[in-house]
Amino acid sequence: MLICLSASHKNAGFDMLERLSASSEHAGPRVTDGHDAVRGAVVVSTCNRFEAYLDLDVPDGDSPVEAVHDAIFAVGDVAGLSTDELRSTFDFVHGNAVAGHLFSVAAGLESVVVGEGEIAGQVRRSLERARHEGTTTPELERLFQRASQTSRKVKNRTGIGHEGRSLVRLALDLAESRVTDWSAVRVLLVGTGRYAGASLAALRDRGVVDVAVHSVSGRASRFAANHGIDAVSNADYAMAAAGADLIVTCTTVDHHVVDRDLLELGRAELAVVDGRAPVALRPGRESTGTAGRADAAAAADDATDAPRQLVIDLGLPRNVAPDVVGVAGVELLDLETIKIHAPLEEFGSTDAAREIVDRAARNFGRVAEELDLAPAVVSLRRHVFDVLDAEIERARSRGDDDGRTEAALRHMAGVLLHTPMVRSREYARAGDQQAWLDGLEAIFGIRPEAEPTASALASDADDRDDARRASGSR
Repeated sequence: MLICLSASHKNAGFDMLERLSASSEHAGPRVTDGHDAVRGAVVVSTCNRFEAYLDLDVPDGDSPVEAVHDAIFAVGDVAGLSTDELRSTFDFVHGNAVAGHLFSVAAGLESVVVGEGEIAGQVRRSLERARHEGTTTPELERLFQRASQTSRKVKNRTGIGHEGRSLVRLALDLAESRVTDWSAVRVLLVGTGRYAGASLAALRDRGVVDVAVHSVSGRASRFAANHGIDAVSNADYAMAAAGADLIVTCTTVDHHVVDRDLLELGRAELAVVDGRAPVALRPGRESTGTAGRADAAAAADDATDAPRQLVIDLGLPRNVAPDVVGVAGVELLDLETIKIHAPLEEFGSTDAAREIVDRAARNFGRVAEELDLAPAVVSLRRHVFDVLDAEIERARSRGDDDGRTEAALRHMAGVLLHTPMVRSREYARAGDQQAWLDGLEAIFGIRPEAEPTASALASDADDRDDARRASGSR
């Protein structure tokens, strides 16, 4: 049974999402260790959602509630959140609806900015991380692989995603009123992950040419070399931050990479270089910094001369401390603000995308239902071919030198198997698998084996192969 526990910008505050995101890399193994029924877990954590996709081994008729409660407890234990708080926040999706939900998420239909391109990669990397942690199962693999296929289909067949939608592009749209000439803007990019590449591309699309990058983890030099920009060292970071017109942060670290102290220190250092008094505080604000802040406080009366800076925080957990707004001339644009200004969906493209998602989810469910009959199909085939082999051996012992009897028997076995295979799919898609199983037992005395074989239920091509083998073509 597939289960999804979902907290997103639609049902949770960014404070909770921030705490869940900070613990996401530890959540999967903790969830799978929490209850015997949890066979696997894949955690999807982005800047506006935290979701745990679970594969539960729950017998028919039994309730999954205990396993789900233990999974919620495990997530809360890792994130430092109470079970009651999470239980009242998480949306609970189960059964075939899980596929529809994930496919919609991967296609960008559930994002703050509908159709954002980054989410598909984040979903794919979530599966890769789960593989590395050893928490996947064949059913979760199939679910996430179909999600990636569906997101590509949505992108290729609809207008969703063709306009390079993303949070950073929306944030830059919101910054348009503050920028008169993008080519003259000095930008500091903090972070070197995949989202940093998307941010740099969005900046260049607007004509930005002066971009430098800093990495808390020390990867700035490689990213800078790959993208033709300058790298900022730790020693120069404060000055680079203070001297930038625009700072864009997009790291996954669990602490602030830009705060008031950093910007005030950088302005003080720039003032020394320029030979002038630093301007660092808004009028009426009191400095809480240490060395180098006295000069800044003395210059507060001249705060109108402070440079204007925009800081865009795309990180979750938050990359930027809220106290940066206490620095003169600084404005902060964070995820909560961006969410408020998210554009309405373009209904035509979105409706077409949802049709693709719904169709893919129905197909996923039908295949899952067919796979439920896989053990019975295996047993039927084994029964028929065991009888076939015995009759062929008998024919050979009686002098079937030219092989005609064997060929005829194989052909007949293929013909006899074709209809039951087709009917198994029909009954599965109608949700009436038990009727097919009852008929199998009544006619042949066959009961399915305990271990299913996922590939056992033949597709139409497989049936044709069986027929050819039965007619002696193998």
